[in-house]
Amino acid sequence: MCGITGWVSFDSDSGEGDSGTQRAILAAMTETMACRGPDASGLWAGGPAALGHRRLSVIDLVGGAQPMRVERDGRDVLVTTYSGEVYNYRELRAELAGLGHEFRTSSDTEVVLHAYLEWGEEFVHRLNGMYAFALWDARSEQLLLVRDRMGIKPLYYYPTPDGVVFGSEPKAILAHPAASAVVDREGLVEILSMVKTPGLAGYRGMSELRPGHLLRVRREGLSTRRYWGLEAREHPDDLPTTIAHVRELLDDIVQRQLISDVPLCTLLSGGLDSSVITALAARFLGEQGRGPVRSFAVDFAGQSENFRASDARGTLDTPYAHALAKHVGADHADVVLSTADLSDPENAASVQHARDLPGMGEGDTSLYLLFKAIRGHSTVALSGESADEVFGGYPWFHDERLLAAQTFPWIAAMSMFAGGPVRTTRLSFLAPDLVRQLDVPGYVETRYRESIAEVPVLDGESAKERRLREMSHLNLTRFVQILLDRKDRASMAVGLEVRVPFCDHRLVEYVFNAPWAMKSFDGREKSLLRAATRDLLPDEIANRVKSPYPTTQDPSYAEAVRTRLRALAAEPASPARPLLNLPAIEDALEHASGPDVRNAGEVVLQLDGWMRHNEVTIEL
Repeated sequence: MCGITGWVSFDSDSGEGDSGTQRAILAAMTETMACRGPDASGLWAGGPAALGHRRLSVIDLVGGAQPMRVERDGRDVLVTTYSGEVYNYRELRAELAGLGHEFRTSSDTEVVLHAYLEWGEEFVHRLNGMYAFALWDARSEQLLLVRDRMGIKPLYYYPTPDGVVFGSEPKAILAHPAASAVVDREGLVEILSMVKTPGLAGYRGMSELRPGHLLRVRREGLSTRRYWGLEAREHPDDLPTTIAHVRELLDDIVQRQLISDVPLCTLLSGGLDSSVITALAARFLGEQGRGPVRSFAVDFAGQSENFRASDARGTLDTPYAHALAKHVGADHADVVLSTADLSDPENAASVQHARDLPGMGEGDTSLYLLFKAIRGHSTVALSGESADEVFGGYPWFHDERLLAAQTFPWIAAMSMFAGGPVRTTRLSFLAPDLVRQLDVPGYVETRYRESIAEVPVLDGESAKERRLREMSHLNLTRFVQILLDRKDRASMAVGLEVRVPFCDHRLVEYVFNAPWAMKSFDGREKSLLRAATRDLLPDEIANRVKSPYPTTQDPSYAEAVRTRLRALAAEPASPARPLLNLPAIEDALEHASGPDVRNAGEVVLQLDGWMRHNEVTIEL
């Protein structure tokens, strides 16, 4: 995994002219992503194009340096700055070699270059993996930006009057003098609404390339093309065949994603998804003589003493993670975090730098600290992320109240599962005038209607099947993007590559079109996944009810939030101060419960940290 950045400016020459200034800008942009690529840095400029790269070495540690070039007659005709992994690169390399292509390295990056030379823009259909890359074709003077089908790896761009500036993260673009960190009403309401609208980046003038899309940058302007998306098709197989095919796909996917020239591990929570990935990895690594599999889980100091079961989270993770690790013979370790770890200002600053936008508070910090601990042992980790979106694991696939809610189901679930004593919302500590101006409910309704309009239709579907297809589409195109972006930023902040086998597009396409009766044939969530992998797991794991990513239950963490919020409210220089409802904050500080303060307080603290770190200007 790596960080990429650069630009095309057709009215200037990046390789000549004031080359010192241009190179300094490119170097500064590239340096913002040093954490994504701690192993090496590279710059290239020629004609109107300039490309920067930070490398995390995973495959071909010696030969995979970037930006990578193809020369013809002593001239660079094709150059790429590439991030990600193409898991079928060996097959593509063999095919291209048979067509006469010669390779200097054993990297997947070089395979991507030659695939473009052979098949042109249509090469995107041949790639299996997670990737985001820029490819400058000097022959046609075109920059091509490409993002993987599911949007596992991020890619942002900022159109300019004569071209574009791009980067793996907004911070790289904001280091270019053409861009500025201005957030308008749309950006702020998007940040606060828990809506992840494809294409929006939060900052005015900046966009995120949508998953499954490519962007062409030519002298005559910019144009985008969708090369992949979810389609509604008749499912051809009966239930036994479907279960068998899901297993065949999972076997192939995990084997491909175990390719690595550096130490590799799995993330193991003890839930069905991570246990499946860990069990398959253990089996294949054992067969290859590379075992045992290493696995890691997050836990919190005092979690078992403080844990209280709820509708959303019924069990602790640790006993199940230990049971699965024992079952497959994993070399397992728990990463135990304290309130002091989660409240440390340096950790919060590191997370804020990684995120570029306000995030999820303690959930982000714990994930970052988990990955930081793992990075001391491994460079690559396989995750069970996205199985709930693919196989229908969330409560909103099964709860009639959430299925009927005419909004994004995760937003409806946040309200339903809050229940109990928690009386604040994400917006409780924001100024009333600001809340009215933003009109978050209206924004959410508009974006929801837009997203529903994108759902493909299959003739003859029942109303229930149609609604469940809508639910799957919302999760696979919106909610999963929230989680993938969070995981990418937290992992790349410490130079850890996290792979997500359940996002393989072949599996996503196949299961998306399986009838809901198959996806829930045993009356449970994720029926197909459970049936396809039951032989790998002990019954206690296979039958475990869905439990979300854990958060600390230690009351001292909520009190730490209260302390930080009190300091923020007393600070006149806080950049977030004009956005806040100070009377509501002061009342909560004196009278509200810990969960109330934590619920709304983390939103305010995230806003303040973001505005400080990025010198953001809010223009509503």
